[in-house]
Amino acid sequence: MKKIALFIAVNILLIGSLYAQNQSNQGGGASQSTNLQLSNAIDLSFYSSYYGGTQTLSFNNVNDFANGVYTGYQILIIKSNKDYNVTVKTNSANFTYNGSTSPAPTMPVSVLKVGLFLNGTGGNASSTFWAKYASLSENDQTLFTNGQNGNFRYFFARYFADPGFAYPAGTYTVDVVYTATQQ
Repeated sequence: MKKIALFIAVNILLIGSLYAQNQSNQGGGASQSTNLQLSNAIDLSFYSSYYGGTQTLSFNNVNDFANGVYTGYQILIIKSNKDYNVTVKTNSANFTYNGSTSPAPTMPVSVLKVGLFLNGTGGNASSTFWAKYASLSENDQTLFTNGQNGNFRYFFARYFADPGFAYPAGTYTVDVVYTATQQ
């Protein structure tokens, strides 16, 4: 009886170890499908607050009124996962006047001009604005077409104003609006 019990115990151990070896030789694993759900993304902003802050063109002497005044370069950055177009316009047809003259004078935004002087968008700059100044308006005007997608695309713009001697002293304000639209 002891021999039979020992025989059964040895067989159970042998069968168990053979089963364990077969299991470890087969290996194991798991796989899983992973999806990335991307949406279209675009951002247009000024390079820093230095470039994106209020731009003041000061007319301090007769020469400024006769020849006009320029700003420094405005650096705008575009981040987009698709190609895009860029437009520019003003938020109004006329400047808002803050001064002592009554009634308030009406200065059209065409007094303010913008020019493009560096194109890092990979797109096509408008010949209207490229390396020269063109008047702004309250209607969208194309600056670039087919700008290339990427993380750090840029362009340099610069303003020029030439109101001449037609307007009295005061502060004249208008917002310039740049818009990037994915294709």
